Amino acid sequence: MVDSVAITGWEWIVILVILAVIMIWGPNEIPKLARSLGQAKKEFERAQREFTNPTPEPEPTSDDYLIQTAKSLGIDTAGKTKEQISKEILERARTTQPPTPTQPQSGQQQ
Repeated sequence: MVDSVAITGWEWIVILVILAVIMIWGPNEIPKLARSLGQAKKEFERAQREFTNPTPEPEPTSDDYLIQTAKSLGIDTAGKTKEQISKEILERARTTQPPTPTQPQSGQQQ
């Protein structure tokens, strides 16, 4: 014998909610709504993973050190190549070094 399938109270509520969604947003907007909900879920899960397993900060590159050094010496780096910045750092370092004391030569008295 086949038991008859009856729709119970909570099943009617689900059916009515689905019909209300179709009537409110229309059949063309439901895929967009589902897509945006999926993207929101994906973003939430990604943020949750990053919170539990944070990624380490990337190591600074030699370019970063070059720019930091130039800025600490007061050199403007806008629109300049790495080679130009390096030359300016070397020139600035040469001009700001204190003079080295001369060594007495052998045979000379002090």
